[in-house]
Amino acid sequence: MDMTDFHDPWALAVMGLAAAVVGLSKGGLGSVGIMGVPLLVLVLPPIQAAAILLPILCLTDLVATWTWWGTWSRRTLALMLPGAMAGIGVGWLTAALVSDAVVRLIVGVVAVAFVGRWLWQLWHRRPEAARPEGVAPASFWGGLAGYTSFVAHAGGPPFQVYTLPLGLDPRVLTGTSVAFFTIVNYVKLIPYAALGEFDTQNLGTSALLAPVAVAFTFVGAWIINRMRAEVFYPITYALTALVGVKLIWDGLTGL
Repeated sequence: MDMTDFHDPWALAVMGLAAAVVGLSKGGLGSVGIMGVPLLVLVLPPIQAAAILLPILCLTDLVATWTWWGTWSRRTLALMLPGAMAGIGVGWLTAALVSDAVVRLIVGVVAVAFVGRWLWQLWHRRPEAARPEGVAPASFWGGLAGYTSFVAHAGGPPFQVYTLPLGLDPRVLTGTSVAFFTIVNYVKLIPYAALGEFDTQNLGTSALLAPVAVAFTFVGAWIINRMRAEVFYPITYALTALVGVKLIWDGLTGL
């Protein structure tokens, strides 16, 4: 990122908004977190955007882990984390070999797929019996969560595809999600450092945006307690879809 971006009101607004949605997601509005990287990718290269957000995620993960300490399912974590580690490895290889245009395309597809899944659920609401744990599905969805988390910090949808049908208690589901992504995010520090993305400029940008994310963590908690989900989430998903379509277009035209 060129330092002149700090004098560009558009770039500053986008970076601040990306940090805000990360904070909102950690405050309880989990689904909005997927917008973080797609927003930053509008003004930064994809891997750099993800690298800037990673320290912020790690910082807010500490608060979330403390809040939900001990509420996770050890069995679910044990089944999903090995696949997640493999997915991170594939993401590392992808980052080293694939162009920015392809990564933009991947991030855009992940965002649009997330919205598509939400729309499908709205149209096909039906009671579903709790599904038992399984090594194969846990490994697959854990791996996909690790990969999409590495590329775009967007591991939530694959994680939810596996965990939601398990019928876990809501507190256990939340605690398991927090523990899973805390471990994944801290492991991701290693390949991102190896890629040389934690230079002074990127870390400085992370430090500037971190207070915004922390502040909006509390805003997210405030919203959870006051705003109706049926109002907030459609707006969030619509914005996510728009950003995703823009990134898909940018990726396709950049190939």
